[in-house]
Amino acid sequence: MMEQEIHIAGVVVYTQPAQLESIKSCIAEVPYAEIHAEDPHGKLIVTLETEGTKRTLDTMDAMRALPGVLDVVLVYQHTEPVSALDQEVSQ
Repeated sequence: MMEQEIHIAGVVVYTQPAQLESIKSCIAEVPYAEIHAEDPHGKLIVTLETEGTKRTLDTMDAMRALPGVLDVVLVYQHTEPVSALDQEVSQ
């Protein structure tokens, strides 16, 4: 049996500036989506944590479909076994 994976993706959400607050509210409702930064001109930096590539792409498509979203661009993607999250990180 394959070990469960976690997929971590960094995306940039480009929005119409007038819709920024509405879009932020919608993204805040998405499980395991976190807004890390915003630009008042209509750009959001968001991370997604999902159980697979398909879920990541589906979430990006759902965000892209929000009124006022111009595009959602994947800028980073990382996959690892869920068990790796329990390992202590040494410095």
